[in-house]
Amino acid sequence: MRSTPQRCRAGGPETLPAFGGPRYALLLPRQTALPFPVNTSTPAAPLRVIISGGGTGGHIYPAVAIANEIRARHPDAAILFVGALGRMEMVRVPEAGYEIKGLRVAGLQRRLTLENLAFPFKLIGAVRAARHIVQEFRPDVVVGVGGYASAPTLLAATNLSIPTLIQEQNSYAGLTNKLLGKRADRICVAYEGMERFFPKEKLLLTGNPVRSDILSARQHGVEAAQEFGLAAGRPTVL
Repeated sequence: MRSTPQRCRAGGPETLPAFGGPRYALLLPRQTALPFPVNTSTPAAPLRVIISGGGTGGHIYPAVAIANEIRARHPDAAILFVGALGRMEMVRVPEAGYEIKGLRVAGLQRRLTLENLAFPFKLIGAVRAARHIVQEFRPDVVVGVGGYASAPTLLAATNLSIPTLIQEQNSYAGLTNKLLGKRADRICVAYEGMERFFPKEKLLLTGNPVRSDILSARQHGVEAAQEFGLAAGRPTVL
């Protein structure tokens, strides 16, 4: 019998095994398709989350969408991003209103290069720096979205026995997420068939995180068409 990823039903309190420490369970409503920790008792302190990754908008904007949803549901949550120094997340994340700390880390080249010889040493240094950040922030859960900074941050978290979650946006898993998949506690995916990249027992079919401004773009389009006298139901070319 072919095994498929667990599906997350819309709404409903039912759900997945406890995740994120004894005070929280991870619920994944289908309508938001966003992983967010939900308080299952009276916590002694606000929820604390690290979100790590970046490099491209394809990693950064889903990460911001996750942070926005957590903040909407837990206004007192403490959220910290961890990115790679010199990459676009160091600008985009603060613009979205969140704190970010940077690691000196570079990616592993897919082809054989001299840079790859230094990669293990750079990774060790980045994991040490990430471990310091994680120990200082004391998160309840660490979320990796792919990109250079995800690897050292999630490795540091797993070494410290902190629950980890990967969010994979693509139908073909990225190199960083594939390498981390065996160590992460949960892997949120947007497509069927991702067990070819990840352990199937860890998969959760959630869809992709989408920012609220994107979800409201359709309504803005209707308003813009009315303003300029255009037919809202027809394609517009600028």
